[in-house]
Amino acid sequence: MPNTFRKISRVGRLTGGTKWYLSEDCLLAAKRVMYAVEYRRFYLCDLESIVVWPNRLWLLRPIIPAVLLGAFGALWYRTNFTVCAIFGGMGLAWLLLELALGPTAKTRIRTTGVTVNLSLVWRTRRARKLLAKIDVAVRAARGGVSEQPTAPVGAAQPAELSVQTTSETASATAPIEDLT
Repeated sequence: MPNTFRKISRVGRLTGGTKWYLSEDCLLAAKRVMYAVEYRRFYLCDLESIVVWPNRLWLLRPIIPAVLLGAFGALWYRTNFTVCAIFGGMGLAWLLLELALGPTAKTRIRTTGVTVNLSLVWRTRRARKLLAKIDVAVRAARGGVSEQPTAPVGAAQPAELSVQTTSETASATAPIEDLT
């Protein structure tokens, strides 16, 4: 049976972009820069983590154009109020649209041998749905057995006191866990 890929995400840029495809055994990133395409394949059984977080500078994206459009409109205030209102309205619309769409995202994908920073989603609000699809595919690729169950992060648990012991009694009483 052929390995079928289905597109799960697209992150566009001015000079190219990245399209993400998911199959039964891998996650494929097709990064286009001008006229060249670079492919990165991440096998699902080798995935350790995918982390998505909001970009720290995302507020500059709505604020700078809104201020520039507002300032350009303010230049026309004395001469032509209609032009002033048009540019002021465009700046306000830009600001409200960007704030409604939410913060832009950054992504880090970590596998067994490498850590890669590639954009998986453009906005953070879409990340939860996309990561759920990838999580289902990873569980299916690993045979339905998860090494560490995923659970929502709840309230912080109080720290327990630890008893100081010698190395001989610690090795005899405490089992060693496999952290891989």
